Amino acid sequence: MKYYAMIDIGASSGRIMLAEIDNKQLALQEVHRFKNGFSRIDGSDRWDIETIFEEILTGLSKLKALGVTECHLGIDTWAVDYCLIGTDGQLLQLPISYRDERTKDTMEKVAQEIDKETIYAKTGIQFLNFNTLYQLYEEDKDLLARTDKILMIPDYLAYRLTGEMVGEVTNVSSSQMLNLETGEFDADLLELVGIPREKFPELVVPGTKIGDVKADLRETYDLPKIEVIAAATHDTASAIVGVPALGGKWAYLSSGTWSLIGVENDAPINDGPAYEANFTNEWGAYGTYRFLKNITGMWFVQEIARNLDYRHSYGEMAQMAYAVEPFLQYVDLNNPRFLNPANMIAEIQAYCRERGEIVPETTGELVMCVYSNLALAYAHELKKVEALTKETIDVLHIVGGGANVKLLNQLTADVTGKLVVAGPTEGTAIGNLLVQMIAAGEFIDLAEARKWLRSQIHVEEYPPNPIADREHLKKYEEKIGV
Repeated sequence: MKYYAMIDIGASSGRIMLAEIDNKQLALQEVHRFKNGFSRIDGSDRWDIETIFEEILTGLSKLKALGVTECHLGIDTWAVDYCLIGTDGQLLQLPISYRDERTKDTMEKVAQEIDKETIYAKTGIQFLNFNTLYQLYEEDKDLLARTDKILMIPDYLAYRLTGEMVGEVTNVSSSQMLNLETGEFDADLLELVGIPREKFPELVVPGTKIGDVKADLRETYDLPKIEVIAAATHDTASAIVGVPALGGKWAYLSSGTWSLIGVENDAPINDGPAYEANFTNEWGAYGTYRFLKNITGMWFVQEIARNLDYRHSYGEMAQMAYAVEPFLQYVDLNNPRFLNPANMIAEIQAYCRERGEIVPETTGELVMCVYSNLALAYAHELKKVEALTKETIDVLHIVGGGANVKLLNQLTADVTGKLVVAGPTEGTAIGNLLVQMIAAGEFIDLAEARKWLRSQIHVEEYPPNPIADREHLKKYEEKIGV
């Protein structure tokens, strides 16, 4: 029996998963789950990273209670946010969330100093106003002067566990600060934010062995002996590793709080058309590039549930949507007004009133509005993927929590005209696991690992219904002006 633990933390929750491998058979269980979210602290939206770390230790202590005495461990989280570490090795402040308003207008400021075309040619990264580049541009200069090291969120958590500081490339690349040619931080962009290279740690690739969990933590929390391995620490990078693709031309949709749709490439595409389409080339595991578009996702349903004081489960909300006709209104869910509104329900309704669309009122109508327009957004971006790569996609693999939503999966198949293969829902944790197993010598490479994965999991297939629904895409594109 071999054991692997996965720390998988998203914007709304975190969990510790345990994989037991017995004679190449996978048994996966959730050991610990906790809520996550940002709060308004000291005038900014911040993550309570210390509470997150305590929850991690609580979860890891449960491994020992399950009889695990020794295991490997990988960490994945969301991207772009960071922790500032002082010369004493301590956190200088709680990290600010990417949804904070401080970078609302920063892209335009930065463009006055280095034009967007130049930044894209250097980094190949999609322009999002919360990228690390813009956060560091707005960061308090006195605080940066007192900073010894800048660590991305998963790298900080690994540091707290092991005492070792590294920068894992799948997450760091999302910063929009790595140069595609040199494989290092770009000198011009470092100068732009006024930060020397030595304030960032050594860059490492997925599969790198970081170190063992510190002895004092093991003793205090009664933890197993744990070796920490750098997973693909960007949760999307892990999710893509966990795509159970066996061949052919396929695209992926990592469906969670955010939706990330694209393809796995061996080389970046950072030409003019890709820049105009605002596609990203985040670094993936094993020398790949995640050529994708970062668009909105289940954030809408999460916020609708919160606005309704969680009186319905997500499953119940999806069931209510089944009773509503799809595509009753066309809504640009990627409009900045939906990034962090005071009330998501009111914001959706206001948008529809302003544009003469049918206003969704009931929970089912709101959720169907979101699902319909997510499916349309996916179809729109998948068309771009095919145009930019000059390849025809045969299959769309949906992984992550959104793969559970059968209604959305079918709507997506219908408007894209592609076969949708949904699963695994634990794609991020499984991708984290596969990197660890390859590092431990269980598989030769990712192709072998994915072949094994397909034998271990169940996936659902959604063939597209007749072409009529694809007419909605044309209307959607006309209405939202894309």
